[in-house]
Amino acid sequence: MLCLLAGIFLGWSLGANDASNVFGPAVSSKMVRFWTAGVLASAFVLLGALTQGQAGMETLKGLTPLTTEEAVISSVAAAATVTLMTVFGLPVSTSQAVVGAILGIGFMKQQMNLEALGKIFGCWVGTPIGGMIMAIILYRILGFIYNRLNINLLQSDILLRLSLIAAGLYGSYALGANNVANVTAVFVGSGQLSLPGALLIGGLSIDLGILTFSRRVMDTVGKRLVRLDAFSAVIVLVAEAVTVHIYAVIGVPVSTSQAVIGAVLGVGLVRGIHTVSRKKLGSILEGWFFTPVVAGFISVAATFAMHLRYLPPA
Repeated sequence: MLCLLAGIFLGWSLGANDASNVFGPAVSSKMVRFWTAGVLASAFVLLGALTQGQAGMETLKGLTPLTTEEAVISSVAAAATVTLMTVFGLPVSTSQAVVGAILGIGFMKQQMNLEALGKIFGCWVGTPIGGMIMAIILYRILGFIYNRLNINLLQSDILLRLSLIAAGLYGSYALGANNVANVTAVFVGSGQLSLPGALLIGGLSIDLGILTFSRRVMDTVGKRLVRLDAFSAVIVLVAEAVTVHIYAVIGVPVSTSQAVIGAVLGVGLVRGIHTVSRKKLGSILEGWFFTPVVAGFISVAATFAMHLRYLPPA
């Protein structure tokens, strides 16, 4: 059981950070209390993990065969990368960190499923693009409907607040379905966990992060999204949730943060405003490149160190 601690820590950090992408606006706008949002998000994350997390598990565990020792190394390398990138202020994707760590071990063993790897890389590129396209479509359709509703300001406020909660619930479900594989897929591949056990432990690990350490991040990130205006925040959250859910069905864990950034850019394009600076886009590209590379390097170094043997002097 001790070997699972690295995966549980990774799930905890994922929940602590990514819950802000689904319930941040609702909490920061005081529309719902944190504990209410935390419990609702946790319930729907676990539901998503248990009902639709299998596809991502199959993809990640199929990248390369892993022993128990290698599964632990990949989890520790991914967790260390997420921590390191956060310290340096670079955007970080847990999904990319996990895949990078697995790739490092696969490189050392010279065993890699190139077809699955190509599928993952394609989805990484498609995540912000998908979020952007989905936001543009949703803004046009829902904006058309919203502008034709004969409601007063109070009714509009209630509708938008309820929409933020609904978007948070759907986003939580999509988060669990898509990202649970990041937490425990390597332990399924190494034979340490059954698929149902991995889905349960992974979902609960993410829930632990949501309930214990997501409040501050929720408030911070949520305020940034709310500044778009309530309607735009709803569009961004729904676009992010739909995008992440689609990739959950495809079976590739992706970054909710990158889906959100794509959705924000999509809203900006529709409204004719500049929402993401070149500097911000540059930092995103740095995160895309460095996250898997750093995780792979740590994984390679740890694997190499684990196989060193001390030879006493003759």
